[in-house]
Amino acid sequence: MKKILPVEELARDSRFVRVQIQEAMMDPRQMKVAERNTGSAKLEPERPAAPDRARQLMHGIFMGELQALEGAGRTTFDFDDEDVPFQLKLDMARQSWDESRHCEISVKLAEHMGTEIGEFSEATFLYEAACAEDALLRLTGVNRALEGLAIDVFNTMKLFGDNSGDPVLAACEDWMLADEVTHVKMGSDWLRRLTENDPERRERALEFQRTVDKLFSLGGFRGETDENPIQLARKFRQMAGFSTDEIDELSEVTVEAQAEAEAAATAEQRAS
Repeated sequence: MKKILPVEELARDSRFVRVQIQEAMMDPRQMKVAERNTGSAKLEPERPAAPDRARQLMHGIFMGELQALEGAGRTTFDFDDEDVPFQLKLDMARQSWDESRHCEISVKLAEHMGTEIGEFSEATFLYEAACAEDALLRLTGVNRALEGLAIDVFNTMKLFGDNSGDPVLAACEDWMLADEVTHVKMGSDWLRRLTENDPERRERALEFQRTVDKLFSLGGFRGETDENPIQLARKFRQMAGFSTDEIDELSEVTVEAQAEAEAAATAEQRAS
């Protein structure tokens, strides 16, 4: 079996439509900057667009879980025992098991919410982050950045389920949220263990994490204001090994990303 499987060779059937992450974030079926500027963009049941936005988000969750399963599974195979500790491989195998359950849950929730696989596009950036040849970059890019985003998404969807009177959605999201906290905590713990005597390597890994975090904050998708559809889940991130300073920095990255997206949108309007 090939090591470091490229994203182009991921197995997908005809239902899946693959796009670049920038295209996916700007998909017209998703939330637009202009729409956010009309008021609160939080995922709230009383908003007219809430059902469609929740369905789109549920589809995105499924795609993320599928790629997380593929990424964690690859990490158990791609590295020799002398490259990474065997216990790390066991943790990734455990995460693969979790992600497989999340895929099943997400497919059933998607049906419950009235959508199906392929209604929305698939961006493969999560798996691409899991293709890093350095196992430490995988841990920071996937387990800390993207699984960290999953904490925020699941917490937002759980609250949406509570507020909309959907106990099935709320219970499933709460269940998966607990797993995601564990996955991020594994990334935080291994980051410290693998770089205990190598602060330069730790900083390189954290810089990769910042890059991934900024990309997924594109247009203010995740943050702490009413303009952010996905709210930053501070309490759960702290449980997962994030310091207060790290969470503050992430919040600032989101503000910067939102400002850059709005400036780009303004420039495009002037050019047209």
